[in-house]
Amino acid sequence: MSNLSSPYAGIFFDLDGTLADTAPDLVAATNKLLIARNLAPKPYEFLRPYASAGARGLLEGAFGISPDHADFIPLRDEFFSNYEKALLVESKLFDDMHHLLDAMDQANLPWGIVTNKSHRFTNPLVELMSLSHRSVATVSGDTTPYSKPHPEPILHAARVANIDPTKSIYVGDDIRDILAGKAAGMKTVAAAYGYCGCKEPPEAWGADFVINNPLDLMQIIFPNRE
Repeated sequence: MSNLSSPYAGIFFDLDGTLADTAPDLVAATNKLLIARNLAPKPYEFLRPYASAGARGLLEGAFGISPDHADFIPLRDEFFSNYEKALLVESKLFDDMHHLLDAMDQANLPWGIVTNKSHRFTNPLVELMSLSHRSVATVSGDTTPYSKPHPEPILHAARVANIDPTKSIYVGDDIRDILAGKAAGMKTVAAAYGYCGCKEPPEAWGADFVINNPLDLMQIIFPNRE
């Protein structure tokens, strides 16, 4: 592994549904809202795709409401409270992701995290997962004035890491990740193993690559490996 070399200067990941499988705890926080109102919890597989859009998506899936609904803000705040108390119960890196991260670390290929998740949740979660000291830049949805699909969070991460974005890759499980990565000048990878909550399939997002497993990224970032 130590002899691996890459044509890329850095790799940046979305967090929820790409780097880590956080849907179990996000869905649990959502179903707690339903149970508190004597409503039946939604099946995990039903709510999983909505996790890609965070609280907005999960509240839409559970209650059928959008951010302009009168009940949205109080429900969102209660959801945040539920989730903050149980960030890392069942959440974990996706299978084989730790092998990929280990390979990049051993090859001295820097990697970072760019998520739309608020730093209120991102920072403690990344710390609890023992990733904070490994990520060269961790950018949340409220780190800059913008969130994806705007490219600024990704460009900010590249600046923090002192990495040329045009020589980097952004990996995500939602079309907004691909739009943001392209706008930042990066090569883009659609993580088809993730939540993929939008209507179009990953193959239709216009990404440079589509992967079905984290280890598929190895062939892209280390094309000359034996």
